[in-house]
Amino acid sequence: MDRNFTIEEARSLLPVVMEEAGAVIAARADLAEIDFDRRVAGRSELGGLPEIKALQARIEEIVSGWSERGIEVKGIAPVLIDFPATLGGVSVRLCWIEGERELGWYHRTDLGFAGRRPLPS
Repeated sequence: MDRNFTIEEARSLLPVVMEEAGAVIAARADLAEIDFDRRVAGRSELGGLPEIKALQARIEEIVSGWSERGIEVKGIAPVLIDFPATLGGVSVRLCWIEGERELGWYHRTDLGFAGRRPLPS
């Protein structure tokens, strides 16, 4: 889905995105723990293959939901998403990374994360 967000639209979606990101983070941590425990001890208190498949499906469901809403998913470890937008006639991405409390950054589309700047007030 090609969509251009205003800063206000992206900020209004962020609370839901952050809640969903929390679910991705929890599932990601559980997957890492199950994998480690199974390799080291042969089993995990958190489960086995069925639990792994369920956690992977949950992450995929959330990531797909973001994509369907026009949000670009750049990574899940850490969770990094971009909202396509236009600022001053220039194609940009409103950028949010796991741990940030608000949407406060952007970068030109052609520069990526290294070109991050604070959003203008």
